[in-house]
Amino acid sequence: MNLKNIKQVLQDEPKYRLKQAKNAVFRQLAHDWQEVNVFPLALRERLNKEAPLAIEAEVYVSKDKDSVKAVLTLKDDLKIETVLMRHHDGRNTVCVSSQVGCPLACKFCATGKMGFFRNLEVFEIVDQILFFSRLLKKENQRVKNIVFMGMGEPFLNYDNVLEAIRILNDQDGLNIGARHISISTIGIVDGIQKLAEENLQLNLAISLHASNDMLRETLMPIGKTYKISDILKAVNDYLKKTKRKVMFEYLLLNNINDSQEHALELAKLMKHHLYFLNLILYNPTGSEFKASSSERVKAFRQVLTDEGVNFVQRYRFGEEIHAACGQLAAPPKLKV
Repeated sequence: MNLKNIKQVLQDEPKYRLKQAKNAVFRQLAHDWQEVNVFPLALRERLNKEAPLAIEAEVYVSKDKDSVKAVLTLKDDLKIETVLMRHHDGRNTVCVSSQVGCPLACKFCATGKMGFFRNLEVFEIVDQILFFSRLLKKENQRVKNIVFMGMGEPFLNYDNVLEAIRILNDQDGLNIGARHISISTIGIVDGIQKLAEENLQLNLAISLHASNDMLRETLMPIGKTYKISDILKAVNDYLKKTKRKVMFEYLLLNNINDSQEHALELAKLMKHHLYFLNLILYNPTGSEFKASSSERVKAFRQVLTDEGVNFVQRYRFGEEIHAACGQLAAPPKLKV
């Protein structure tokens, strides 16, 4: 669904046609322009030819039906993955990709092993939420939350990500509240600074995953460019401007970053009252890493509790269909 192409087709039509088109795309959730009976047949046929609504995808559903992974094929035959997470309280969250692959090569992440192909265009980002919105419509449900925690680094595709968010947030779009949209970054400082200036009450998450710079650099090469102190300074400036809580994500890797000493180091970093820590259990990605044992997780959590850190442990979605955190790695080309 390319909104620019739709606007181009409708440029010589009465102005109300664009509003009708947006209603068809974002409210009616039409799969095909032939469903949009308010348009003349000739216009429907032209829109189907020049601005089609079809989204090509393979779908995988977990046994418990809590997770649905969609592998979307793009116009150049590249593929991306996006995931619907169904929470037990009725919320539906879509984990969105912002790039094909990722240039950051974090050692524990399957997407990083793919390498980087290109940034996603605005409509390719929006299509991920549209796909699941259409699916949920059949059950009289809707997407409630969006998290940019899929393939790629959102702040390396900043302009397209923000334009997509504005479409999703628009009352004439999917009308998803800004406070229900989260962006997760590895700590791109200039991206954090730019987001602080946006007039959007989005949620910001920082992928930290280490309690000191030396360890972080071994796990995440970008750590050589963005030190933890620089990231925290940018976050604190962001907090002064937005007054919104910031979440820090910490992936627990067995015997790597999960000792009680690491927990103490992390606790010292997490002292700001608007910091919120999210502990994540490692999901297998074919790397040398393993998930922390239950004993080490318990000891790690106890240190955080004793130090007064505000934290939760994330519920694991979609591991069996390789849809969990860090596992998204669609094959880059269609198999012939």
